Amino acid sequence: MGFILVGLFGSFQPFPKNWLYHQKPNAHKLNMNPAQDGDELSWEPPRFEERQQERNRMVANQIKGRGVSNPDVVKAMRNVPRHLFVPQVQRSSAYQDSPLPIGKGQTISQPYIVAYMTELLELEQGDKVLEIGTGSGYQAAVLSELTSNVYSIEIIETLGNKAKRRFDKLGYHPIKTKMADGYYGWDEHAPFDAIIVTAAAGHVPPPLTKQLKTGGKMIIPVGGTYQTQKLMKVMKSGNGKVRTKSLMAVRFVPMTGAAQDK
Repeated sequence: MGFILVGLFGSFQPFPKNWLYHQKPNAHKLNMNPAQDGDELSWEPPRFEERQQERNRMVANQIKGRGVSNPDVVKAMRNVPRHLFVPQVQRSSAYQDSPLPIGKGQTISQPYIVAYMTELLELEQGDKVLEIGTGSGYQAAVLSELTSNVYSIEIIETLGNKAKRRFDKLGYHPIKTKMADGYYGWDEHAPFDAIIVTAAAGHVPPPLTKQLKTGGKMIIPVGGTYQTQKLMKVMKSGNGKVRTKSLMAVRFVPMTGAAQDK
């Protein structure tokens, strides 16, 4: 596959008065393992009927059609309303097979890459997952459909605050957010079963590797802005040994902060 232009950050737009939100009475309830660090034991993800047919087509053509087969990931992509995570002017294009600009010179990743990276994490209910790069919040919302223990870090405070308001407005309450440099992870909630990084770094940040649980997985794009970037899978074995596997060529926006100084 050729290079894929993907990104992480987003901008908040006011919700129109006539936007349709529907919490189904029998919404799927995630039953979690015993919680730690104040994690949620269970919650009912919100459900949205607006533009459901478009999401169904997106999943059939872009997600399942390209080989993503994990039923939980497929269901998550079908349920999360991508159009509510992009600016108003981009909402008509929300389910197209492409990234979209969302402000601050950033983009929201194309649906396929979100689904593909999520599937690679192999999440189970109750797993604790860390996302580096909250952006508009779409990736975190998808992750929350698989586990309520989602932690997300955003380096740009204004974007992080907007994403937090969006989570609260839409009903994605279990997602924990923090405004900080994601290079250093979130040590007080480590270790994590999985880590997903939505910006390219020149190397795998050592603090993130350290915060990965034994047996855990990290999915991260590695490479400079003007270099060929590779989507990497980082795995930590039982003896603490770290292995990496190159998966595909990609093109992500660069990780900022300490990643550019190392």
